[in-house]
Amino acid sequence: MFVFFFAIVLPVVWLNMAQIQQGGAPEEKEKTTALKDLLSRIDLDELMKKDEPPLDFPDTLEGFNYAFNELGQLRHIQTGDPFVFNYREDLHRWNQKRYEALGEIITKHVYELLEKECNLEKVYLPVDATDNEPKSFIFMSKDAMKNPDKMLVLIHGSGVVRAGQWARRLIINEDLNSGSQIPYIKRAMKEGYAVIVLNPNENYIEVEKSKVQAEQPSPDSSDEPAEKRERRERNPKETKKRRDFYEKYRNPQKEKDTLQVYIRDNGSPEEHALYVWDNFISKAPAENVLFVAHSYGGLTFVELMIQREADVKNKVTAVALTDSVHNVWHQDANKTLREWMRENCCNWVSSSEPLDTAVESTLPDCPRVSAGTERHELTSWKSFHSIFKFFDEALEGKDTKIKPTPTRRSNRIKHEDL
Repeated sequence: MFVFFFAIVLPVVWLNMAQIQQGGAPEEKEKTTALKDLLSRIDLDELMKKDEPPLDFPDTLEGFNYAFNELGQLRHIQTGDPFVFNYREDLHRWNQKRYEALGEIITKHVYELLEKECNLEKVYLPVDATDNEPKSFIFMSKDAMKNPDKMLVLIHGSGVVRAGQWARRLIINEDLNSGSQIPYIKRAMKEGYAVIVLNPNENYIEVEKSKVQAEQPSPDSSDEPAEKRERRERNPKETKKRRDFYEKYRNPQKEKDTLQVYIRDNGSPEEHALYVWDNFISKAPAENVLFVAHSYGGLTFVELMIQREADVKNKVTAVALTDSVHNVWHQDANKTLREWMRENCCNWVSSSEPLDTAVESTLPDCPRVSAGTERHELTSWKSFHSIFKFFDEALEGKDTKIKPTPTRRSNRIKHEDL
């Protein structure tokens, strides 16, 4: 199809334009303008979509012919092979859409595991939501609002991940242990923690635009050349016919036009964390609240501290960050907050150094130690055991009125290894 297009269609169009331009008559100039308009509307990337298979994918793992084995690895049901991204050669967009469709199924699968395997409860937000308004949700252990001792709060990073995940890519390509928060939840509950799993990326729902909304002119229509606008207004029926003709070729697999309707008080990760703090964590009886926050989740926690500094300092015992992207300067964290972070937080960062080795920092906030991996998305999993040791020391230190110092702990680990 493309050989035909470039070898036959384009040369004919350009030849006609050259002949018209030589004529010089007003009607011929208008034809020239129309041909130029046609060429400007031909989007080769969109034209390639004509050869795509339909963007119609299964809505279950079984439909994809995949399942998780006993090791938590995603494998093909018939062959036992790992997931293959390039299912169809030279169709990257189609492969990407297929991957995204599988990712949505993975998200639902993890939600099911949180409820069935981890015995967590789904709690909808806002707590006073009406039946018709958009809702988000979090997951909580049954003792979250009753456990007087300790609570673990998990915050993932930004992007497509949802509650219960650290990295969707790891779940698909490696296993559930490395990519999900399930190991943290199970160990915490085994050690007597209450658990709350935040869902900071569930900020809105998408609803399909009405036909009227979809056909409304864009705000940028004022930039349309006057000559072109006059021609369109002169013959609206012909303009619509031509637009429909162009659209058929420009976007043969046009996806639905949708509107984003934001969830009240949960329209961003920062809003979500603040809402969960005010309505659940701050009201929970747990004497010790401990956080694990990955990537953008670290920034979200720092923003929570800025908004609720006194309450957080009073209730939070320790914070484990994993390759956090927070910045105390850009977020305007004050001196007392930075000092609290130095005493009560530790950031396990991606590094080529061995696990728990101290890593220099240019920011005056919490100590940084190596997560034992250079892969950002793996930092939460690789530092799993070290983080629970850090929490144990923080709880012991609070009992003996001695504040934990992660850097000294890291140096001690190095000394013992030697």
